[in-house]
Amino acid sequence: MTNVKQTIVPHLWYDKQAVEAANFYASVFPESKVTSVTQLHDTPSGDCDQVSFEIWGQKFMAISAGPYFKLNPSVSFFVNFDPSRDEDAAEKIDEVWNKLSEGGQALMPLDKYPFSERYGWIQDKFGVSWQLMLTNPEGEERPAIIPSFLFVGDQCGKAEEAMSLYLSVFGNSRQGTVARYPKGSEPDREGTIMFADFMLENQWFTAMDSAHEHKFSFNEAISFMVKCDSQEEIDHYWDRLSAVPEAEQCGWLKDKFGVSWQIVPSVLDELLGKGTPEQMERVTKAFLQMKKFDLAALHRVYNGE
Repeated sequence: MTNVKQTIVPHLWYDKQAVEAANFYASVFPESKVTSVTQLHDTPSGDCDQVSFEIWGQKFMAISAGPYFKLNPSVSFFVNFDPSRDEDAAEKIDEVWNKLSEGGQALMPLDKYPFSERYGWIQDKFGVSWQLMLTNPEGEERPAIIPSFLFVGDQCGKAEEAMSLYLSVFGNSRQGTVARYPKGSEPDREGTIMFADFMLENQWFTAMDSAHEHKFSFNEAISFMVKCDSQEEIDHYWDRLSAVPEAEQCGWLKDKFGVSWQIVPSVLDELLGKGTPEQMERVTKAFLQMKKFDLAALHRVYNGE
């Protein structure tokens, strides 16, 4: 499993099931594990479990912080089963599908489609959506897990604009494949994004427009944590991405497309994980009062200054 620094970490918000869900995913996917569980005390949601876990080498975080946001398929995760990397890929995709199906709901059944020999889209019992795909070994290699944005409703047709913004904001970025809807794809408009992938900070993401009727949109249930090594980095992402002033709190922001990001100092895990209970309490209390994180202030509070 790779230990490459992962700058952007998908963050899942649950009512109470973060630990249970993380353990479930660790049991479902190959090479997956729960790496840490921390409890944050006296937050606006009371005591919250915060969980770090890995799925097939991709880092995730989750929190149990009350029933405020409902997970939906506007952000899903591609799971690539590549026969060139794993001769059991075809059996594994069925096995993972069957486990995710327990209490879950198929959005597109696991089947043969024009774009894949074997593909299915499923929402698991916790509400997270996964697109399982047997990949074409001749194509350019992609990681096993890739977050995917679905632009629907008011945001439909904006996938290309969003990709351009993200590519301009993040370093180590490049555009990958771009496939557009052809003429006659109604309700989808010709030229909008049928499927595209792009790299931010050496991590792959995908984006799609869909003009079909969907009763969901981007919300805070899935956000993306951006780990920053300096105040300069925090300021850069904050200034370029934040578009909804009232959504700014505790390092969270919303961009112009409704996607939520958390711009956090990479040292925060250490301050919360290695400090004394008093230090953890002081740091938590301090950051809950911040909108954009102030790195120097967090260090001062940690050191009791």
